[in-house]
Amino acid sequence: MRIDIITVLPELLRSPFEASILKRAIEKGLVEVHLHNLRDYSLGNYNQVDDYQFGGGAGMVLMIEPIDKCITDLQVERDYDEIIYMTPDGQTLNQGMANQLSLKGNIIILCGHYKGVDQRVRDKFITKEISIGDYVLSGGELAAAVLSDAIIRLLPGVLNDETSALTDTFQDNLLAPPVYTRPRDYKGMEVPEVLLSGNFPEIEKWREEQAISRTKERRPDLLE
Repeated sequence: MRIDIITVLPELLRSPFEASILKRAIEKGLVEVHLHNLRDYSLGNYNQVDDYQFGGGAGMVLMIEPIDKCITDLQVERDYDEIIYMTPDGQTLNQGMANQLSLKGNIIILCGHYKGVDQRVRDKFITKEISIGDYVLSGGELAAAVLSDAIIRLLPGVLNDETSALTDTFQDNLLAPPVYTRPRDYKGMEVPEVLLSGNFPEIEKWREEQAISRTKERRPDLLE
């Protein structure tokens, strides 16, 4: 998989891909992540990528021409399965969407900034608009990092135990059950006996019951 991220703040995006699971995935050659500074495609001597919005109003808007140049240059090199725009008014990211995107080959992620991008960018280039929640960030960079993490961790070979991702919260529309590790007794707080029994059918039954109970309590909407 290859992920190309278009941003005005590439420095804000570097660190998530230089540590932990994402770094290992890149080093193993399981994914390529390329950051593209939109200012490299800017206009004039002042590296302009934004301008005032027509009709007046506060806030600047990312211009279509630099974005067009960047995306067009990328498309000359390869075909893309999705061109994603990170925006608060997009479809809310969920596990099912991450699962689907992890099956793609090449993805572009465009990070919004200021008041967003010229609507013509969305009309001409964007195939999917994604939000990570009902709130507004300073730009789409952190949202792009969240999306990338959600996708990359699902790629075969990224996690040491690939079955781990299959038992994550939301994979089956249930929240994950409680988990425990050593010590078995900590200041009088004991691990449930069933988890120590070695009876794996009973353990799985307990985990399923706990997952259903926790989902009913915390996210009943998932069961509708």
